[in-house]
Amino acid sequence: MKRYHTTCIAYTAFIFLFSTSIILAQKPVNPEASDEAIKLLEYIYDISGKQIITGQHCAPLIGSTRLPVAHRRFGKYPALFGQDFGFSYPGYWDGINFRQQIVDEAIRRHNEGFIISLMWHAVPPTQDEPVTFRESIQGDLSDEEWQDLITPGTLVNERWKSQVDVIAWFLKQLQYAKVAVLWRPYHEMNGGWFWWGKKDGDNGYKKLWHMMYDRLVNFHALNNLIWVYNTNEFKDGVDPHAMYYPGDNVVDIIATDVYTEGFNMENYEQMLELAGSKPIALGEVGQVPGPDIIKEQPGWAWFMQWGDPGGFGAGFRSAYDVYNSETAITLEELPWVDMKDPGVHYPILK
Repeated sequence: MKRYHTTCIAYTAFIFLFSTSIILAQKPVNPEASDEAIKLLEYIYDISGKQIITGQHCAPLIGSTRLPVAHRRFGKYPALFGQDFGFSYPGYWDGINFRQQIVDEAIRRHNEGFIISLMWHAVPPTQDEPVTFRESIQGDLSDEEWQDLITPGTLVNERWKSQVDVIAWFLKQLQYAKVAVLWRPYHEMNGGWFWWGKKDGDNGYKKLWHMMYDRLVNFHALNNLIWVYNTNEFKDGVDPHAMYYPGDNVVDIIATDVYTEGFNMENYEQMLELAGSKPIALGEVGQVPGPDIIKEQPGWAWFMQWGDPGGFGAGFRSAYDVYNSETAITLEELPWVDMKDPGVHYPILK
């Protein structure tokens, strides 16, 4: 009887500690996080494992025009609006001249109820904007340049600060407007195609992440960001998701990009293992995961399609089925959107 009593006490303590850890994990890693960021992260925790948020990337040049395209194709709007701060020459697909328009549009879409996700294909700190993608974003830093980057007081480090400060100003405008942002900087780091990619060790990518977190959170007091560690899908030539993970204290959500491997279970299981109690998401997808995939892998909190909504052929059919399933959360299903009251939240697309 005594042994049974002791076992019950131990089990109860375990359940209490497990439940407490989940409750604590729902809070953003930034202790000064805004109310908007706290509420958005809590919502993502709440739907994780039960439903999936639909999302659509909208490139700088085309603004948010893919949102009405998605509505025409699926009969519903995606719940998540994604954008990129860009790097290229004014007027090009990823032109840096569109940044203010992106911020203005993000505020407008937030006021209509959309969830906002932002990223930045950052220019190497050894170069000046604007740049071309292959020669610069997909370039590399020498070991000496990387060491200069992570060393305070060097020219490269100061240049990096200046570049981050530019983006901080746009993010600050969103904070003033009370817009929470799913922020996924330096994505696909476990592949070798970006200048920040495959930098292992404590002074590699992990150091760069901590530098950006410190600059944006502690220096610029940006408290509206939900920090998303966004890998590339695991496959040949790509390192495991955990290899460059900067730590639970600076990451809110674990995401990955899936384009070629068809949502295989090895990739999904690696994500779950790394995330622990944190949510996981599909930061970018070439095709929307079909209903069968979502049923087999229910942990994904959202997906964001990178190209045209739905694509063509079987991809379109799959996306249509997902958007019109009970599992998917579209704009119309977000709890803070009242489609019956155009004065509150309604996607008026002009």
